[in-house]
Amino acid sequence: MANHQRTPARDSAPAQARRVTAATIDALAALVCGLAAGAAAGVKVVDGVVELRPQSPTVLGVALGAAIGLSFVNHVLLTLAARASLGKLLTGLRVVRTSDGGRPGLFRLIGRWLFGFYWMVVFVPIHLATDSDVEQQDSVGLRMVRRVTRS
Repeated sequence: MANHQRTPARDSAPAQARRVTAATIDALAALVCGLAAGAAAGVKVVDGVVELRPQSPTVLGVALGAAIGLSFVNHVLLTLAARASLGKLLTGLRVVRTSDGGRPGLFRLIGRWLFGFYWMVVFVPIHLATDSDVEQQDSVGLRMVRRVTRS
């Protein structure tokens, strides 16, 4: 039996809805983790009474740190290990190198993660304000493809 290596031309590009669903799952996971960590940091027990102090600067710092930390672990470390973030695993996608369809490297994954923040801050608001047909872009020599299950 011949060894069939998948190449970028043979990998199927995912539908935009699948990409958006994966991104939404990843964003919600980071947001929920950040909110939970922030809420936990804002809890204070005084004389046996539990108080939530959401106006504390500690709450915002912990929430932001936890959300960014989970985002990094999900988009960089999990993708390095499993070729996909949590959202991509659940939607049947994976990340590959554009050049040869191989496993992505650490520095490219970090670049892709940082590009995602740039995309979110710059292009998402423009897309929403103008109701344009701008689609999510691949970056830094990596792209998303549908995950192929082997029987």
